[in-house]
Amino acid sequence: MHSSRRQQVLDALGIERWQLRAGGEAAEVPGAPEVEAAVLPPPSREPAAPPPAPSAPRASLIPQANPRPPTAPAVRAAPVPAPLAEVPADWDGLRAVVKDCRQCKLCQTRTQTVFGVGIETAPLMVVGEGPGADEDAQGEPFVGRAGKLLDEMLKAIGHSRRENTYIANVVKCRPPGNRDPETDEVESCRPYLEQQIRLVKPKLIVGLGRIAAQRLLNTDAPLSRLRGPLYHYGPDRTPLLITYHPAYLLRSPREKAKSWEDLKKVHRFLRTGSLS
Repeated sequence: MHSSRRQQVLDALGIERWQLRAGGEAAEVPGAPEVEAAVLPPPSREPAAPPPAPSAPRASLIPQANPRPPTAPAVRAAPVPAPLAEVPADWDGLRAVVKDCRQCKLCQTRTQTVFGVGIETAPLMVVGEGPGADEDAQGEPFVGRAGKLLDEMLKAIGHSRRENTYIANVVKCRPPGNRDPETDEVESCRPYLEQQIRLVKPKLIVGLGRIAAQRLLNTDAPLSRLRGPLYHYGPDRTPLLITYHPAYLLRSPREKAKSWEDLKKVHRFLRTGSLS
């Protein structure tokens, strides 16, 4: 089997493995028709009922779906970060500044900062909450159990932190006891994350979990109301989707089916530029 055909098979099987864990339908994988026929289930003879329209938040970060004002969560305009002129505009300079950052109290309890990892021109950027104990020790985001699950999730849609994805966190230092990062801590790190996004120039940002979603969208709305719509983040209006944090999926494996639906949206958007 040629290397390209072998990769198509592996991609299809990777998505199928995640589908089996999630209990959802498999995504469409571009490639050989015999691979899709062997791995992916045939379409239903009866058209499925269309899903209910998501409750799209109102915001300066405008969702693609039509908003429903009576049920829309309150999404405020994001705070204006420090002028980007005050933050290094290159990767080496930005990495050095983050490494020695003393802008908030988290510098007093960290082992080291956790800058980010992946391809610096990736089409997909994943943003989590903040480092945990494993990440604080190793200096790389998502390296513990949740990180291994994230790797499986990315692999299922043909992505990898080593090939075509960049991974970062809202805060670059571990909050003590893995508590939620506080407002001043998030705001201290916001210019760094903003600059990472500007440097990567991703086609799509995926926010993982409640904290990342609320900080990126500047809202107190629950994650259940933020999943679904396509948002546009920041002055460059970078497309943004929200999904579950892998750590939550480890605690609540039944939610993997919903997570799989989100992964299919990511896969579809990166291929076509649309959720439909």
